[in-house]
Amino acid sequence: MPPETEFDPSTTARRRAKPRKASTSALGEGQRIAKLLARAGIASRREIERMIEGGRVARDGVVITTPATVLTSLNGITVDGKAVKEPAPAKLWRFHKPAGLLTAARDFTGRETIYDHLARVAPDAPRMMPVGRLDLNTEGLLLMTNDGELKRQMELPATGVERTYRARAFGEVSQSQLEDLIHGITIEGIRYGKIDANLERRTGRNGWIEMTLTEGKNREVRRVLEHLGLKVSRLIRTRYGPFLLEGLEPGALDEVRRHDLITFRNTLK
Repeated sequence: MPPETEFDPSTTARRRAKPRKASTSALGEGQRIAKLLARAGIASRREIERMIEGGRVARDGVVITTPATVLTSLNGITVDGKAVKEPAPAKLWRFHKPAGLLTAARDFTGRETIYDHLARVAPDAPRMMPVGRLDLNTEGLLLMTNDGELKRQMELPATGVERTYRARAFGEVSQSQLEDLIHGITIEGIRYGKIDANLERRTGRNGWIEMTLTEGKNREVRRVLEHLGLKVSRLIRTRYGPFLLEGLEPGALDEVRRHDLITFRNTLK
């Protein structure tokens, strides 16, 4: 899947546009452009705001200067000179991310990304974005969507969507220590919310631990287990919300049934 086009400084000479007041339409009073473009699968809201700051978004050839611009449709909107289509129906895919792939659009050091892999296994797939991230050496379920608003809803801690991981770790830990994580824990000034953790089995000093959480802060599972004196040798995400990794081979991609997606979205409202 091709990466987003980089901003060309030569285009900065284009004249700047004043935000237009949206007229009444099927969207009523309209919506902010960042939200509409995210809904259309261009990028996340934050990334779109940066694209607007970089002069990459225009309406009828006039550069838009603020993400507060309100629109009732995407008619005439271009990103890097390319017309933006109205949002397609939201879709969600399960991807079994192997260890060793970056959850990124590109890597300037040449490391392989999820998009490099997906371009090979699903060359006809539409533009899609990951829901959350998995570290380079973390494997398992990575949900992908064409809908930036769905991505945002699923990632927000406020929505309380659960993520479940299985970690293989070396060291000594008791079930009592793991159960204490249900109250949350602070590590080096960072507060991690409640984690439902259970010791599945142990062989010598190696054990498998299952952990369910809702925040998904950067490297949360690894940092919590390392704080308990454990060394994580393998980390697999097995669930995100109601969607399971089960039945999906490493490196494979499949689409979530529309009925299942609609049912899930209704729980987010």
